[in-house]
Amino acid sequence: MKVKKILAMAISMVMCAAMFAGCGDAGSGSDDGGKSTKSGSKDNGDVKEDGGEDEGGDTGDVDDGDYITVGIINNDPNESGYRTANDKDLKATFCEENGFKADFYYSLKNDEQITAAQKFIQDEVDYLLLSAADTAGWDTVLQDAQDAGVRVILFDRTIDADESLYEASIVSDMAKEGQTAVDWLKGQGLSDYKIIHLQGVMGSAAQKGRSQALTDTAASDGWEIVEEQTAEWNAEKAQQIVQSVIDSGKDFNVIYAENDDMAKGAVAALDKANISHGVGKDVIVMGFDCNKWALDELLAGNWNYDGQCNPFQSSYIKDIIDKLENDETLSEKTIIMDEKGFDATTITQEDVDNYGI
Repeated sequence: MKVKKILAMAISMVMCAAMFAGCGDAGSGSDDGGKSTKSGSKDNGDVKEDGGEDEGGDTGDVDDGDYITVGIINNDPNESGYRTANDKDLKATFCEENGFKADFYYSLKNDEQITAAQKFIQDEVDYLLLSAADTAGWDTVLQDAQDAGVRVILFDRTIDADESLYEASIVSDMAKEGQTAVDWLKGQGLSDYKIIHLQGVMGSAAQKGRSQALTDTAASDGWEIVEEQTAEWNAEKAQQIVQSVIDSGKDFNVIYAENDDMAKGAVAALDKANISHGVGKDVIVMGFDCNKWALDELLAGNWNYDGQCNPFQSSYIKDIIDKLENDETLSEKTIIMDEKGFDATTITQEDVDNYGI
């Protein structure tokens, strides 16, 4: 915790001692910053932001000095099964029982995330944890954080900013995820490749990495991208895109979906049109994230490939914070999560149990 917070506590106690009336009946405040709060969401599902009072109802500013304060900016937990698991993992770790006061802010929009980051900096949190919606546009706010003594740790996604502006980065190698998937697809040895490419939110690290590998290989190997659109990680939008391609009469034999939910939506469109998919069938189905239900589809032979994206990053982040709090030097600036890809012809129930999220 910061020295200024300790000083603030001392000043506060001196002031209280000098007052004739005690402050025990003052009640608890509802300051948005530095308090552990319940999560609420807007009806549109695009943005979620914590607000309201501490669940205990009795934690004031002085009590906050006993905790490490953390502002966590993430994508909408309803975005995907991966994001739900990621958010749950963070909340389980950054809780009062573990010595933290954490506020969470959710948005799929970069400008809204930047505004939230500025608010956390104004609130003087000790740490800002960031999973950026877009890789660009973060230099100024990260410099502001550094100037204010707020330590920044990236998780899940990389950004285009100088490494000196953040303490550490715990991320997936999205480019490697994409290349692993495309190498697998290339190994299927199809006589021709006619691909529907369902992209995630444009500009995100996951979209860039998973898209680039396919784009490069399609150009070098003469693969045809029949359709390429963003479905923004959403199953319903993916279903609409694939249904539109089916209605147009275009031929295709591969669905390359950049997450499991979009693959699920694509399969719904295939099923509606009675188009077979999976092992030995007309259309190869590929997804990412390794939701348990998606790996079950592989095990049943209904899908062909799923690329892992590890959502369990909180223990790595906590270890970094513990070291920084003890004035230890970090041995690594960037920690890459260990990940793999699964083939429907070789996946086992053990794989589903061990890697499904």
